Amino acid sequence: MALLDETAGPAVLDRRGFLIMQAGLAAAIAERWLAVEPPKVNAALQGGRVDAVLLDCFEQRLPALRRMDASLGGGSVRSLVDAELRLVTDLLNQGSYSATAGNRLLSIAAELGRIAGWASFDAGFHAAAERYWFAALHAAHSASDRATGANILKCMSLQRVDTERPSEALRLADAARAGAKHAPPRVRAMLTTRLARTHAVLGESLACEKRLAEADAEMSHADEQPSPAWASYFDHAEYAAQVAACYLLLERHRASDHWLQQTLALQPAERSRDRATYLIWRAESVLNLGDVEHACALVSEAAPDVAATRSVRNHRRLLDIHGRLTAHRHPAALALDERVRSLLT
Repeated sequence: MALLDETAGPAVLDRRGFLIMQAGLAAAIAERWLAVEPPKVNAALQGGRVDAVLLDCFEQRLPALRRMDASLGGGSVRSLVDAELRLVTDLLNQGSYSATAGNRLLSIAAELGRIAGWASFDAGFHAAAERYWFAALHAAHSASDRATGANILKCMSLQRVDTERPSEALRLADAARAGAKHAPPRVRAMLTTRLARTHAVLGESLACEKRLAEADAEMSHADEQPSPAWASYFDHAEYAAQVAACYLLLERHRASDHWLQQTLALQPAERSRDRATYLIWRAESVLNLGDVEHACALVSEAAPDVAATRSVRNHRRLLDIHGRLTAHRHPAALALDERVRSLLT
């Protein structure tokens, strides 16, 4: 409760674009989370009664927040999610509820903290993301919600990849997968592909391929069991994208291009930020295969969505591939240069 109270509100103001946890601490937390039995919510607090109708209301709002993040980018929604987390934290502190309702409220707080952390990460606020995820992990653990905790660790793992701490990323991804061994197949497939991706970052191709084979087997059963609402985004389009990410990291560009064609064909229109990401990834694969003109066309298609969303990660991806393409002095690259500059201006 203290962590949630210190995080909702103050974290959104933290504009440091770097990690604040010392090296190895996040992985140590992940491994402790894996080993310690969750406590139970006991006594009800003074204040208004938190009933099932109110809990349903909070849970029904979560998908809309996820959709807004996927469409608008983290910079546009992080304050909104923080306000929602602040309200839920106040109810946990001041409300009255049963142990069952308390667990549901803690799970809601955990998912809000995860979304707030992801939005902060996407917007380039790494310290804020760490604070949200650390508090969210504790909330999920207190609610005995292993699957949500594993999803939070999965997010933390990707942050470690982006901030060049691949060994720690691997430990986080491994703990996430181990902690969700009884989760539905869709969740296990999601966590296994993240583990495969960390192996790819480390250049461990055999370990990566082994995990991808496991993920493929898990994904083949994804529709056979109900999954948590937050896992619904991990459909076959997203699965294909994560497989492609592994092959892109391993510099197997034909395989990456094959999987990216699949994900772009299946990608829902409302996930404009992710679509832009995967267009840029495909442009990188195509460029490495020697087709500058096609790569320029893919980046040109991605550029409007990148410009329209507040996603620092996608802006950086666009600038990186744009710089690589313009170095070729190809007519298509020169035309792209004008387009990208006008959009970003």
